Amino acid sequence: MSNKMWGGRFAEVPPKFVEEFGAVIKVETRLCPYDIQGSLAHVTMLGETGILQKEDVEKIKEGLKLVGKEIDDGKFTFNAEDEDIHMAIEKRLTEIIGLTGGKLHTGRSRNDQCCIDSYLYFRDAAKECQKLIIEIQKAIFEQAEKNFGSIMPGFTHLQVAQPVLVSHWLMAYFWMLKRDYARLQSFLDRLVECPLGAAALAGTDFPIDRWSTAKQLGFEKPTENSIDTVADRDYCIEFASIATISYMHLSRLCEEIIIFASQEYKFVELSDDFTTGSSIMPQKKNCDFAELIKGRTGRMYGYLQAMLTMMKGIPLAYDKDMQEDKFLSYETIDLWQNTMKVMAPMVRKMKINTRRTYQAASNGFSTATDMADYLVRKGLPFREAHRVVGQTVRYCVENDKTFDDLTLEEFKVQSSLFEEDIFNDISLEHSVDARKSYGGTSPEAVKVQMQHAERLLNEAYKKKVSAL
Repeated sequence: MSNKMWGGRFAEVPPKFVEEFGAVIKVETRLCPYDIQGSLAHVTMLGETGILQKEDVEKIKEGLKLVGKEIDDGKFTFNAEDEDIHMAIEKRLTEIIGLTGGKLHTGRSRNDQCCIDSYLYFRDAAKECQKLIIEIQKAIFEQAEKNFGSIMPGFTHLQVAQPVLVSHWLMAYFWMLKRDYARLQSFLDRLVECPLGAAALAGTDFPIDRWSTAKQLGFEKPTENSIDTVADRDYCIEFASIATISYMHLSRLCEEIIIFASQEYKFVELSDDFTTGSSIMPQKKNCDFAELIKGRTGRMYGYLQAMLTMMKGIPLAYDKDMQEDKFLSYETIDLWQNTMKVMAPMVRKMKINTRRTYQAASNGFSTATDMADYLVRKGLPFREAHRVVGQTVRYCVENDKTFDDLTLEEFKVQSSLFEEDIFNDISLEHSVDARKSYGGTSPEAVKVQMQHAERLLNEAYKKKVSAL
């Protein structure tokens, strides 16, 4: 006969290798404090409703606290035969306080128990991710502040496009991360209904008070449909989606750092502690950690795809397939959090070679659009102005010159509309200063967005994080 807690129906015990194949206990040990928290709320409610006697409730509470201490002290033994932490904790509780421990599971199932543990864990994980996002944003903001006023080429198609402030380039990533933070906040705003009490799928015939457990655990209300409650893994998929989008943002920044740190660009230099050397080429300084982040983006995408695939054909309500959510979710959370812990100091310690960025902007015809706009203001139709400037660029390329090298006579060969003021209009400083539109790259406009960013960091974020 099976000695499992559910073993009354079974005459044979699964072989050890089969038990290990089906067990999730070694993966989900991080849920232990949440399982204890959920059980304490549940047994408190069982006492409030008179389902359990007061002495049984107190005995179970004391036992749960002892089990929790064993776990905290590292004295708890996790065995594959217990399948999951829910069964392991209840088993140990019964060993400590006797058969009374078996009363804890009254009016609930492992299905809703698993959900409440995960909800509580995801809630904390999301809040931690928000804090880590803020740390990266602070590092970006510090760099933008430190390099304010410096000019670099902006790119499209990785070709020099128009000059921008270095601060403007950096702050682009700040606002990407703001959206990631906001997605996590929306996620938390949806994770406000308590699943505990849905039981296996149909609710329970015990007179439980789901509002009590919801309130004890910091939720607004119980979930509305018991079948949907235990069948739902939207929160796992949504979190993985948020993590994937954010990881894509981090990967893009890493790719630009890698490109800009190359000898061909020399725009940035990572500190020695965030680079590695070559085993054969002594001169090398490789952006290995940025490359690893970029490479692990594929792994992050895979977790989301695996989660979606796992859930696509599962009939209501609970099926064992859904146990895979643990492996996928925990790896998603760990990878994202560990990456953000690397990213913030890597960005903070990065050096930007502003002399080199200015030189690159000067050499790449980045003010060609300004030249076309100049001719338009002189009365030339834009399409004709576009042709004249393209022709001027070709002349410079063929003669190994930049715009700065041209004389007024050479300009007039291209168009008689060019006058002495062309030299001011196509200077990098004039080009950048002229783009004062809201969200533009002028120092005036960038200063506004940085003021907004600073206010966000100092006020809105601070309030939200302190409230979490």
